[in-house]
Amino acid sequence: MNLKVIAFDADDTLFVNETYFLETEEKFCELMSDYLSHDEIAQELFRIEIYNLKIYGYGIKAYILSMIEAAMTISNKTIPIEVVDKIIQYGKELLDKPIVLLDGVEETLESLHGKYKLVVATKGDLLDQRRKLHNSGLGRYFHHIEVMSDKKEQDYLDLIKRLEIQPSEFFMVGNSLKSDVLPVLAIGGHAAHVPFHTTWAHENIDYEVEHENFSSLEKITEVIPLL
Repeated sequence: MNLKVIAFDADDTLFVNETYFLETEEKFCELMSDYLSHDEIAQELFRIEIYNLKIYGYGIKAYILSMIEAAMTISNKTIPIEVVDKIIQYGKELLDKPIVLLDGVEETLESLHGKYKLVVATKGDLLDQRRKLHNSGLGRYFHHIEVMSDKKEQDYLDLIKRLEIQPSEFFMVGNSLKSDVLPVLAIGGHAAHVPFHTTWAHENIDYEVEHENFSSLEKITEVIPLL
């Protein structure tokens, strides 16, 4: 591999993220438990989240709006203002969660730093992602931080063009096969999947990936000998 850029997803690749969302979802389902069962509430919230992606994009602020909309839908617009206030508080608590680095992340970045151009390629809210990366202490390792509205093939092609490299010189590391692996392979790049113990349902795929440019790893430190 003639690689020039190694890109890392942020959430659940560098630091914990989905765990916090699941904790918030549990609190939301409990808050709305007078109206529907836990599973029905979770399904309605997920449906509204997915519908709203094209409007709000990804991130905690979008999630707050989707929770409020789900609460209004579930209650047939009868929820008191105190419930809305509680949902907003849940969102602020999400924004204030501690940054917990995943095992091996700093060791991996330290090893690769200076050998390749390292970048962050992640989805979400720009302000929130920059805050998390700043608070993580990892910013010094990265040449470039790209907060993407989505992770489709064209999004990666746009990033690669800005980095002034060829797709074959790009290597993506992330926990989502759907977002971090498949579109990169499709444009001629390289990708490694490092699974997190839980994944947002929207990021799941129901088949195995087989490709000469694909690597399936158990932990992020396995990127070092691979490269």
